[in-house]
Amino acid sequence: MIIARRSALAAALAAPVLLHTMPSKAVEQDAAGQGAAVEAQVDALTKALLAGDDAALDALTLDGLSYGHSSGLVQDKKAFIAPLASKRQTFPSITLSDRSASVVGDDAIARHVFTGEVVTDGKSAPVHIGVLQVWHRDGDRWRLLARQAFKI
Repeated sequence: MIIARRSALAAALAAPVLLHTMPSKAVEQDAAGQGAAVEAQVDALTKALLAGDDAALDALTLDGLSYGHSSGLVQDKKAFIAPLASKRQTFPSITLSDRSASVVGDDAIARHVFTGEVVTDGKSAPVHIGVLQVWHRDGDRWRLLARQAFKI
């Protein structure tokens, strides 16, 4: 079998990357534990939404937050928190179902179905959407980096 230098060089350069990205048993076990930590942050975010707690919402989200709604509206962190903190928008009820979380290094993907009620400027509307969240490990805690909702 003849191996060209270019192929041999590509294989030599790729081997450390492949070995580094293959999860060990300890990493898989840690990821399972981190999945529970991410789920706890999803619950904390839900409680902060219900309370309209701007300090908690600020602590749970990264400054570069991209918060996408099922309507297509995308907000930054400030625009996401402002109507909740001012109580212009409230959530009397939220239920999350069909939940999952998976951890990949310092990032995690959480998915769920969000069912509840939202009140905006005094007008109530039912909510039933799918949600994808991207969480990032920031030191010893998980913080929301991105969220995208979609109609189901």
